[in-house]
Amino acid sequence: MTFQPRMDNKIEGFSVVGGVQRRVWNGIVADVWDVNCAAYAGGYYVSSDPRLFILLDTRGRGQCNVRLSPRAAAMRQGEEQPISYIPAGMEMWADLVDIDFVRHLDIHFSADALSRRLMEDLDPARLANPRLLFSDPRVLALADLIAAECENPEPLHDLYGDGLAVSLLIDVLQLRRAVPRKRSKLAAWQLRRAVDYIEAHCLRSIRLEELAALTNLSQSHFSHAFKASTGIPPHQWQTKARLDRAKQLLAGGTPLTDVAVETGFSDQAHFTRVFRKNTGTTPASWKKSQFV
Repeated sequence: MTFQPRMDNKIEGFSVVGGVQRRVWNGIVADVWDVNCAAYAGGYYVSSDPRLFILLDTRGRGQCNVRLSPRAAAMRQGEEQPISYIPAGMEMWADLVDIDFVRHLDIHFSADALSRRLMEDLDPARLANPRLLFSDPRVLALADLIAAECENPEPLHDLYGDGLAVSLLIDVLQLRRAVPRKRSKLAAWQLRRAVDYIEAHCLRSIRLEELAALTNLSQSHFSHAFKASTGIPPHQWQTKARLDRAKQLLAGGTPLTDVAVETGFSDQAHFTRVFRKNTGTTPASWKKSQFV
């Protein structure tokens, strides 16, 4: 489903020139607006999703003031091109006096879609914190490239504009790479108890809750701590224990079909597949190699 932000406004004194230039990417909508302004123009805007307002060009000797409510103190645009980040559901009021023309880029984005793409949760406090009338040369450079792509009669591959827009959002929201959490290991007694239990019962299905109960941990905590201690998850350790038992039987001359049954595999074909996957050779070849 295409991302479609809902935008409400109550404005006066603006006249759009030539229609909006729009591009839609994965959870992102970018609009370029060319607008003629009356001697006074203004009103308020509110969007269902977070958005960026980036002034690309302006003509006139006047000023633009913005505020977050009709009675809030106004913030005045400086000499540099202003950028504003407005959280979802937050009103932004603007008053433009003696400004003849404005060209701006609006970027609306789905916070959920951005979170999925970055494969990490976005900080709700960061998303809820407005940033009004700041300037940043890197953001403005990206904004110019995005605006040019919105107006390109022969658009480049979607990955181009999409990548620019995601880069801009990462910069504005100051999203940094999450530091992986270091998983704690099992205590020596916990690891020995779990390993001994797995090896003693490896020929049957062992439930994770059994192992967790042995170590007085939750199933999730035990699973992560076991892998941190051994490098592999519990079920792979059990497979290893089964195959070690199978090798003992093979070396002792037990027929292949009997080995498969005695080590808990459903049949000889299943045993062969698992053995080859974990050792790189078939049980028959491995057995032969032991007597060379």
